[in-house]
Amino acid sequence: MTRPRRGHRVTFTAGDAVPPTGPADPLTGLRFTITAQNGGDALVDYTALQPRRLALACARALRRLSAPGGPLTVRSTIKAYAVTVPQFFAYLAQIGDRIDGPEDLQAQHIDGFEAWLEAKGLSRTHLFTVLLKIVATLRQIAAEPDARISAGLRERLRYISAKPFQRSRPRDAYSPFVARQLRDAARGDVEQLFRRLGEPVAIEGDAALRRATAAVEAVIGEHGRIGYEHPAFKSLYFIRMRRNLSISTLIDDFHGRDHLLARDLPPLLVLLSLETGLELECCKALIIDCLRNPSAGTIEVAYLKRRARGAEHKSLRVRDGGIGTPGGLIRRLIEVTAKARRHCPSDNLWVYLCHGRLRSGIDHPQQMTDAWTRRHAIIDDNGQPLRLLLSRLRKTHKALWYRKTEGHMARFAVGHTVEVAARHYADIPSLRPLHEAAVADAFEEVVAAARAPILLTPEQEADWRATPEHADGIIAPDAVVPLLDGDQDVWLASCAGFYASPYGRPGEPCPQPFWGCLDCGNAVITTRKLPAILAFLAFIEAEREGLTAADWRAKFGHIHARITNQVLLAFSEAVIAEARAALDTAPPPVYLPPEARA
Repeated sequence: MTRPRRGHRVTFTAGDAVPPTGPADPLTGLRFTITAQNGGDALVDYTALQPRRLALACARALRRLSAPGGPLTVRSTIKAYAVTVPQFFAYLAQIGDRIDGPEDLQAQHIDGFEAWLEAKGLSRTHLFTVLLKIVATLRQIAAEPDARISAGLRERLRYISAKPFQRSRPRDAYSPFVARQLRDAARGDVEQLFRRLGEPVAIEGDAALRRATAAVEAVIGEHGRIGYEHPAFKSLYFIRMRRNLSISTLIDDFHGRDHLLARDLPPLLVLLSLETGLELECCKALIIDCLRNPSAGTIEVAYLKRRARGAEHKSLRVRDGGIGTPGGLIRRLIEVTAKARRHCPSDNLWVYLCHGRLRSGIDHPQQMTDAWTRRHAIIDDNGQPLRLLLSRLRKTHKALWYRKTEGHMARFAVGHTVEVAARHYADIPSLRPLHEAAVADAFEEVVAAARAPILLTPEQEADWRATPEHADGIIAPDAVVPLLDGDQDVWLASCAGFYASPYGRPGEPCPQPFWGCLDCGNAVITTRKLPAILAFLAFIEAEREGLTAADWRAKFGHIHARITNQVLLAFSEAVIAEARAALDTAPPPVYLPPEARA
């Protein structure tokens, strides 16, 4: 067809009637590449699978699951599905049933595959994840318009497993002892590497050595790197070797002044994850424009969480300042990788030298991480060398924050609902001693409250005097009047059983110190004892000046809380004011220790 112009007619040729030949249908092959929405390409090879028609159906299903808008968006997830399908074919080959295509599959094949996996020793959690991928693939096959699937299989595909689902064991956090070692080692290394970057080369020796050094620097400045086989580097290498100078780390020494090295990654990842609580995969996927919206010493870090389908793009507000803050650390990383980025274009935050080449992105840094922990001699809680799993650092950050907030869920649940935060980040083994201690403290408080004294307001006291039978069950009716008249007064209360103390043997006098009466179930406190209690309260509050906060809390904290939060609250303000006035005019005799009477 000719291009139409103003004033000219459109003309057609014979070739315009021939439909264009498009590429062959990629869904019909057994060896193909899937371009994931995140993570790059994934190669799938099903050419060895039999039967062929069933393999073709599974290949088509995997392609559709990975298509734009499908549930599989990350390369690692696609690969997990791709390696699971051959396991199902291995099971089918073992049982020997005649199966040519999807129409020959029955419900018992899925149940049999589950039993086969269980017989191989897979845990229920691992088994469920494998079975889920096969069921999802078969569901996609059954959703095809011309699919011939048996009614029994369609019914079976409505659920994953008939057995109860077993939750996976939560990933545990490292203890504060281990976290402190990791943070101290990472901070020291990060400060050292930033001092190293940009440091001028100290040229030493004669003119030949200086010329060879300058030649190597010129190559690095022009190309961003230099290889072992480059003539300039080989010349410098042999010149230094003949002069007995250090050559073992020569290439890293030159590149380390301009670029991050692979060995720098573990401390950077450890410090960033411990300070922010970002997942490891989110830390590795940060880009150079992730810092946004600075405000009052803080800044937002925008990151990608691929697992959060529908809400992948997230942000976290962090502290911003020097390299000791998350914002300052990321900003400094962007600055020091700018030179490497000119030779290795990438928007990924991590551009570094690895095996003599500049590369971007981090894959599996476990080997580098192990070398880093060995270099710093980091140990676990049992004193053994620590095998650091970077994926546990987020839980460690959360556990440290949980301790800092003292388990206050409204403050702890940052970025999650309270239910998710409690289930995934608070209910972990490393926090169990903290929870057990809290339960023990609660039981102690209950026991202490059960030993609380009997508090009689003026109305209750008048009721007891008028009807002593109302005190039955607490003290005998015939002992009510002597008790209220003061015949059984001790220290800060009246005593309902001085020779029947819960702290001593029956028939013997009570051995409890004088303020222990406020924790005794035999004590009866009436308005007559309020002046003595107020005098004792003034004494223990005056003791704050002569004791440290910790010592005062250990000696008087509990009894002060008992008086202020329980005893005084049982009486009206008018009754307490009257007791204070009586204390000022005629101080009652109180049984205080010698230091209180001095």
